[in-house]
Amino acid sequence: MASSVRAAAINWSKLSVTLPQETVVSLQAFRKRNDEVKRVLAELKEQNTTVDFSRYRKVLKNQGIIDQAEKAVSGFKPVAYNLEAQLSAIDQFEAKAVSKAQKTVQQIEHELKDLHATLSNIEGSRPIEQLTVDDIVVAKPEITKNIEESLKKGNFSIPGYKEKFGDISYF
Repeated sequence: MASSVRAAAINWSKLSVTLPQETVVSLQAFRKRNDEVKRVLAELKEQNTTVDFSRYRKVLKNQGIIDQAEKAVSGFKPVAYNLEAQLSAIDQFEAKAVSKAQKTVQQIEHELKDLHATLSNIEGSRPIEQLTVDDIVVAKPEITKNIEESLKKGNFSIPGYKEKFGDISYF
């Protein structure tokens, strides 16, 4: 009973946005199966389970069969199954799913924090028009090394520059 109360309190649309796609698909399939089982159970509970043996005694000639059937029905006791193993397995699965969901939430929160830091860094940086060559060299010292190596090799052109910006040499 408590699990159905907890399930009703879940915001499935919000949860489906935060979980990986394969987990969302699994949850939707599970919910669909669960709803179908609940529907079938409700239908079975509404069905009449009593047997009118007096009607069968009037219709059938073999009264011994009716006596045997009535004895079997009246002596029927449903078997009680120990569901602890299945319930514990479900609880373990639920615990794993919750821990995985919590890890996913933590990972997403960490990524969001990084993205917010990057965004604030971008917003707080100087416009490109105000940057100087010295600023770029300080930020990326490997650029100077690459240029020096290119000059030593006699490479005076940048690969892909002409394709991207065209050839401005018309001489």
